[in-house]
Amino acid sequence: MESLLSAEQENFLAQAIAKAEAGTSGEIRIHFDRRCTGNPLKRAQEVFLGLGMQKTKNRNAVLIYIALDSKKVAIIGDKAIHESVRQDFWDQELKTIISHFSQKKFFEGLMKAIADTGEKLKVFFPADSINHDELPNDITTS
Repeated sequence: MESLLSAEQENFLAQAIAKAEAGTSGEIRIHFDRRCTGNPLKRAQEVFLGLGMQKTKNRNAVLIYIALDSKKVAIIGDKAIHESVRQDFWDQELKTIISHFSQKKFFEGLMKAIADTGEKLKVFFPADSINHDELPNDITTS
């Protein structure tokens, strides 16, 4: 699938995810779809479950979902992180991503969202002594 990002940028994002996760037990993933004909939040929830993100030990995984052709974006967190940061945080991150995307700064918007999310995860879910990376950091597509 043709992406908004170069292969090099995708590698940088995977590295940024690893760095953001280094101080937390939380997990961050990015997923690209070509199209989303319905509600992007509902589709993000389907992808979240399809990737097994609800199976993390602390229920603190976060998914950034982008439908390329449909120009739709969603960001969702599992039960524990959502209860900790509340909807306002997700709304603000979504605004940040959309603002960057509207300026064609796709890479920068995703980097900012990863960094912000990592900081929140570190506050509510600091790394423990056995900080396993439960989910891959690579970008997924469908």
